Amino acid sequence: MFAIIKNGGRQYKVSVGEKLEVNRLVAEEGEQIRIGEVLLVVNGSDTFVGAPYVEKAEVVATAESHTRGEKLIVFKYKSKKRYRHRRGHRQELTVLRIDDIVSDGKSLVEKAK
Repeated sequence: MFAIIKNGGRQYKVSVGEKLEVNRLVAEEGEQIRIGEVLLVVNGSDTFVGAPYVEKAEVVATAESHTRGEKLIVFKYKSKKRYRHRRGHRQELTVLRIDDIVSDGKSLVEKAK
């Protein structure tokens, strides 16, 4: 059982119990959030494809912590012009733990048990 969600202009394949790093969300640590932009839900032999989103489907996740990604170096250089510019960047991230996948108003975790 998994779902493909859209968040912050990116698509993620998620399943229950896994951790996911996404761009910083406005949520307190420990707060439960619902992601409604679900593009695909697969549960065994059942597949629900959205056009563009699956209706009555959402992914329930808990915001575990806020962190920063690894440092990236942006280096600009022009030959023979004495131009060198070095700058670093660290992306602000939120770590999510996927708790449940809901399709058609029913939890797929309880259905799997």
